[in-house]
Amino acid sequence: MKKLESIEQFNEMKDNGKHIFMFSADWCPDCRVIEPILPDVESKYPDYQFIYIDRDEFIDICADLSVFGIPSFVAFEDGTETGRFVSKDRKTQEEIEQFIDGLKAS
Repeated sequence: MKKLESIEQFNEMKDNGKHIFMFSADWCPDCRVIEPILPDVESKYPDYQFIYIDRDEFIDICADLSVFGIPSFVAFEDGTETGRFVSKDRKTQEEIEQFIDGLKAS
């Protein structure tokens, strides 16, 4: 998963193409639990580019998007938010895939 490097990069990605931004942090135990399944999730959804956002490094983006719990996922397509799976709860691979499947249906 590619890691976000700047706010400008976020704005460029958000506005162009289909992206799923995963908000996480190195210290987050629930984030570490889902880390091993993420490559499998990414490979199942090649239409999306998955981007890791460190919530400590980009707290302003988190505040702008009202992302207060991690791990969380926010999807954008060409500048429009198409869905979000935002909570402080631990997430399973099945829940993450259900969220992404719901994006395809909309």
